[in-house]
Amino acid sequence: MPDTLIEAQALVRTYRQGLTSIDAVAAATFRLHSGDRVALVGRSGSGKSTLLHLMAGLEVPTRGTIAWPALGSAETLLPAKIALVFQAPSLLDSLTVSENVALPLLLGKRPGDIDQAVRDALATFGLADLAGKLPEELSGGQMQRVAMARAIAGRPRVVLADEPTGQLDQPTARALLDALLAHLTGTDTALVVATHDLAVAARMETVWQMARGRLTECATTMEDT
Repeated sequence: MPDTLIEAQALVRTYRQGLTSIDAVAAATFRLHSGDRVALVGRSGSGKSTLLHLMAGLEVPTRGTIAWPALGSAETLLPAKIALVFQAPSLLDSLTVSENVALPLLLGKRPGDIDQAVRDALATFGLADLAGKLPEELSGGQMQRVAMARAIAGRPRVVLADEPTGQLDQPTARALLDALLAHLTGTDTALVVATHDLAVAARMETVWQMARGRLTECATTMEDT
């Protein structure tokens, strides 16, 4: 039986705007299991990013519950157990490509050969020859590949990717997703990709739809609907 990595019941995250309350996430109930491949789809402003932040333990729900049965408490999730990839690469300008990829491994005190883990992650995304470069020397597509390499280098149990291909052209986006899915093949790492790109969503096994903060789960991929 696959492990239950994240489970939520009637999860709500409310923000205040003046005198108005807005539910960015409204009563979301779900389970994420090891090995899941999930596309989280919806328009901009539908609540996808907020839901990912809740799943990563970066935000605290206003109401409802969220737990990480096979992972532990929220304080222990990042960066070792859950990796979060943002739409913008969010690399540190003063660090080389290798140093950016190594940073979460050092912060998470990952056991083993960190240098080898970095080399393997860079090779996965065809970045070996860029290891000594600074972010300012990279293209947008290269920076996003570095961000993805950083996410998978520590072999997390969950990868949460927030519109990782949103700023990429179609060939670059497809190559990034190809490399990521190939790397995860045969592993029990769960992947959740927030996207508005139906071509990206079609590569996942399950689709979660968000609209105005409300989450519904579909049992089939976009290709099957």
